[in-house]
Amino acid sequence: MAAPRAFLHLGARELNGRARVIHSMSELGTPDSSREKKRTLLQFLSEHFQDMQALREYLLQKQISRVNWQNRPFTKIQEKYGPYVTGALFILKQGGAVKFQDKEWIRQNDRGHFLAEFRQFQKVPVEAVDASGCAINYQGLSSLLPLKELRSLSLQRCPNLDDWCLGRLYLLAGSLQELSLAGCPRISERGLACLHHLQNLRRLDISDLPAVSHPRLTQILVEEMLPHCEVLGADWAPSLKPGPDKQPLDTSSPLSS
Repeated sequence: MAAPRAFLHLGARELNGRARVIHSMSELGTPDSSREKKRTLLQFLSEHFQDMQALREYLLQKQISRVNWQNRPFTKIQEKYGPYVTGALFILKQGGAVKFQDKEWIRQNDRGHFLAEFRQFQKVPVEAVDASGCAINYQGLSSLLPLKELRSLSLQRCPNLDDWCLGRLYLLAGSLQELSLAGCPRISERGLACLHHLQNLRRLDISDLPAVSHPRLTQILVEEMLPHCEVLGADWAPSLKPGPDKQPLDTSSPLSS
């Protein structure tokens, strides 16, 4: 009799589950449906988290997992299309923009879509990347470092970019001429010291870095470290436009807008 009883119990649970689904569907159009959803959420939180610390840790782990997924390597794309298309696809999926050599800027439209024709540019180097506000981290940089002809790179306001990330940019030292790190909350003086490898830089934006304790002194040290580079930092006003005698290297670059 043990098996029939177990079967009856299982059937009862299934019927109860269906009844709850039907009951919830019937309440979707009622004025109390939103309050019911809120109550259900509070019940879930109270059942799974005994204190706010556990809840914060749970949400933090969810965020880390999401960022790691966004920065996953595109191995199959790399094997099929090569480094230029792979790097471009990585940035476009992050919500950024890319510019192939002698081509127009490619970016997402209002619906989050972008033209796939760039996959035909397997042999066309990527010369500029606008990754402003993107969730790029240490792992995600691996999709950009093979772009050996990259001249302009905007990483401003990237929340996951830290000092360790800047230590990898030396791989772009042969081509990189413009770099923006403005507004990155996790970059400090230690990371900026790694930029001494980038001797081809002609324009560097290190303004609005909250982790830098002495912005003015840091700017002076960076200018000495990169004597041929225009450094925008503590004394730079965001509304200031370059004069006719000091035009940026690439007027089509997002760093000059």
